[in-house]
Amino acid sequence: MKGYVDNIEQQTKRNTDFRRVLYTGAHLQLVLMTLQAGEDIGAEVHDDRDQFFRVEEGSGSVEIDGVKHAVEDDDAIIVPAGARHNVINTGTGPLRFYTVYGPPEHKDGTVHATKADAEANHEADHWDGKTSE
Repeated sequence: MKGYVDNIEQQTKRNTDFRRVLYTGAHLQLVLMTLQAGEDIGAEVHDDRDQFFRVEEGSGSVEIDGVKHAVEDDDAIIVPAGARHNVINTGTGPLRFYTVYGPPEHKDGTVHATKADAEANHEADHWDGKTSE
């Protein structure tokens, strides 16, 4: 494979995992995420990376440095490096989105079926420098 080419909307809407790493480059990572009703990714700060999110299904909110923004299908979000942020599912169904950031954060191919899986394996699944290619 050279690069990544696929229908990202379909991939995102089909995803049922909390986190699924689709592609890892040397400087960028593409990740699908699905939050269940009432679930969030957990507040975090990335000092070394900007982050892009695209909502494909559901509704929720994004907090960036204490400011809440309602989000829904087709919304895009950019979180600048150093900003404390969280994505929260405020709807009744799944919130499905993808995110792109660099440098990569997770081992290539990482799949966390649930948020509990992600929290339990956070350190073990930290990016090891290996890419998808």
